[in-house]
Amino acid sequence: MKKFLLIALFGLFALPVFSQSVSDATIQKRENRRGMVLKEWNTAVGAKMPFLDHVTTYDSLGRKIEEIEYASYGQKSRVVSEYPPDSDVSAKVVREIEYNDRDKVVRIRKFEYNDDGSKKRQLNYYPNGKLESVKVYEYISK
Repeated sequence: MKKFLLIALFGLFALPVFSQSVSDATIQKRENRRGMVLKEWNTAVGAKMPFLDHVTTYDSLGRKIEEIEYASYGQKSRVVSEYPPDSDVSAKVVREIEYNDRDKVVRIRKFEYNDDGSKKRQLNYYPNGKLESVKVYEYISK
């Protein structure tokens, strides 16, 4: 019984420390990406010229605001991420708008979060605003 109490007490004190270090690491990663544009290049086997695969753009707070995927014919898709107005670096994405190769909206995703910051639900909408599907996140600890 004493071992169980010691393990339980350790878990209560260790969890906030671990959670804090994870969020500090996330904030540090975002700070390193402030205003960055990341280009990813691929080279097919046997080819000489690399081709552009992805371009990811980050805002002044280091949050991903746009990701463009390319194919041999040009832009394949584009996703724009939105955050709450006047939010800080720790804010979570509240909405993503996905565009096709012709820059037409194909899907809108809205996100809801639990109090601990983990995703709760993702609501997927058609371009006309009609709800298409709902994804629910379930977290199971062992």
